[in-house]
Amino acid sequence: MQRKIRIKDIAAMSGVSAGTVDRILHNRGNVSEEARMAVEEVLKRVSYKPNIHVSGLSLKRKYRAIITTPDALEGEYWESIHSGIRHALEEFENIRVECQVHTYNQYDIYSCREVYGRIGGMASDADAVIIGPTFKKETVRLCRRLGDKGIPYLFVDSPLEETTPLSFFTSDHYVCGYLLARLITSITPPGSDIGMLQAMRRGDESANTSVLRKQGFDDYLAERKIPNAIRKMLFSATEPEKSDDLLAQFFRTYRNIGGVVALNSRGGIVADYFSRNGISDIKLVCLDLTATNAQGLQNGSIDFLIGQEPEHQGFLAMKTLIEYLVYRKPVRVENYTQLDILTRETVGYYNRFNFAP
Repeated sequence: MQRKIRIKDIAAMSGVSAGTVDRILHNRGNVSEEARMAVEEVLKRVSYKPNIHVSGLSLKRKYRAIITTPDALEGEYWESIHSGIRHALEEFENIRVECQVHTYNQYDIYSCREVYGRIGGMASDADAVIIGPTFKKETVRLCRRLGDKGIPYLFVDSPLEETTPLSFFTSDHYVCGYLLARLITSITPPGSDIGMLQAMRRGDESANTSVLRKQGFDDYLAERKIPNAIRKMLFSATEPEKSDDLLAQFFRTYRNIGGVVALNSRGGIVADYFSRNGISDIKLVCLDLTATNAQGLQNGSIDFLIGQEPEHQGFLAMKTLIEYLVYRKPVRVENYTQLDILTRETVGYYNRFNFAP
């Protein structure tokens, strides 16, 4: 019979102390990246399994997780992340996990503050928190409160500086912006202007993801010395009836628009406007396979769509959380999902529920 691998065996094979191995297994911090990589390599090689007796005891208890993200409306980006979370809970149906979901209006900083304040007051009873961040300062403030209480937290959609999450699951938003720039400039007529769709937000603070994408977008233009003028193109998510007027005013003001790019998942607003107004000579590149974006891609209003695998992000976040709480499995902090370029011809083959690790 094969001898059971012990912590001190892993320590000897990794060239670190048993205490270091224990800290890595239980994610207690104060470990160098070199030591973590050495231990994780040994864990993979020996197929280390947590103590089954500890796991058996853990299976009997009930876990409480708080999930806070922007509003998860049907057919939209954040609903896909919640769908992935639900799928993970189904996969681990033998584990008793009680989830409390608290969503906020991502276009209203005051809504975010109210929800985060509520969570900060009730989080003492939680085993962990999954956060979908939008506003940086508010999220950092919440994370500090959780850290003070010793409550682990994970991010979906975006990591943040000045925080120490257990793990995060996201696409690379800088690369996403870089790719958006490459796509739109490759199909926009030379000499024309490019409209950049941006949301009007209450509180006038941009979303963290939009800031990163804008930086990637601008860097691509600067590196390639692309001269197209970029025109800020506003829409209202809180008052959608105003968006048509805002778009009409934009196109009256800027007569030389040859392409439009969306830095968020709401590009379908422009696609719908184009479809209703018979506009077919302006190129459009959007982000995320939402219901409205898929429709715009299929009817030809959208030329390219970038997918970020939100279902996969949500699934892996909840899966990682359960495996950490119940089995104390080692956790990899940085987890990036792939970016997919979708066209009218390929969207039907896109697997929105790709949950494979």
